[in-house]
Amino acid sequence: MNQGKTIFSQILDFLSKHKFRQCVDRYYGNYRVRSFTCFDQFLCMAFAQLTYRKSLRDIECCLRAMREKLYHMGIRGKISEKTGVPEAIVSFGGVRSQNRLGFAEK
Repeated sequence: MNQGKTIFSQILDFLSKHKFRQCVDRYYGNYRVRSFTCFDQFLCMAFAQLTYRKSLRDIECCLRAMREKLYHMGIRGKISEKTGVPEAIVSFGGVRSQNRLGFAEK
């Protein structure tokens, strides 16, 4: 039984959460967000990138398979009872179309 951190969590330790929050605050990235924050979205996209996921359905399927480990990976968003993944992942296409990641483009 593994007693340490996941490899994904170890990789994310190199990310400065303070700098990330500064960027999010500067561009109001978490404005009117209830449960799926910019940081949770970033973690899902980083996980998708590191695991070579190609589509939103593929990301959702992979996160669903890792359901028990999401919290340990750092994804703290509200988990949907129906699908077992963060609630906003199910409608993630809608989140991306609203340009929530617009602060990263500037």
